[in-house]
Amino acid sequence: MKLYVSTFAPNPRRVTMFIAEKGIAGIEQVMIDLAANEHKSEAFVAKNPLARVPALELADGRVLCETRAICTYLEGLHPEPNLMGEGFEERAFIEMADRRVEMHLFLGIANSVRHTHPGLAVLEQPQFPEFGASQGEKMREHARWLDGELARHPFVAGARFTVADITAWCALEFARGLMKFRPGAEGMPHLQAWRDRMAERPSAGR
Repeated sequence: MKLYVSTFAPNPRRVTMFIAEKGIAGIEQVMIDLAANEHKSEAFVAKNPLARVPALELADGRVLCETRAICTYLEGLHPEPNLMGEGFEERAFIEMADRRVEMHLFLGIANSVRHTHPGLAVLEQPQFPEFGASQGEKMREHARWLDGELARHPFVAGARFTVADITAWCALEFARGLMKFRPGAEGMPHLQAWRDRMAERPSAGR
């Protein structure tokens, strides 16, 4: 299998961190240079018509896109360690947490960065700085919600590390690098403590 990724992009990082947590070997990584518009090349668009990374090319030539779908496929191939839930009930609650983080925290960060950071102008034309600034504020509202959740349990979805922690980690690190967001400095101690614990995991460097 081949995994198409891009440096610094948070969604590919979610998949590579998932792979690292699973201890999966043998997946070739193919780097796509977003700044050079390689994701819009004829060769890559033939694999993913939406011109997005990550994309997982299977051994039979089919291409699986969308981060969560790729992780679901890999979880099926490599059930342990379990990251998406044992049984329908736990799976549902983990998916709820993961989707909340993805749709509210992660997306707010992405919108803010894409519309305010000059380095992302090549990928987002036109940029709307006022929209980006408002998304940055909304992201902080959801970060405060997550801080409250982490005051009650050690991980995003509850008592153990799951795919929801991977999504939250990659979102926050993207914000840390391009928005200079530090939860502890903005009155979110539980989110900061969680972030610091996550940074100690070997997969966090992927």
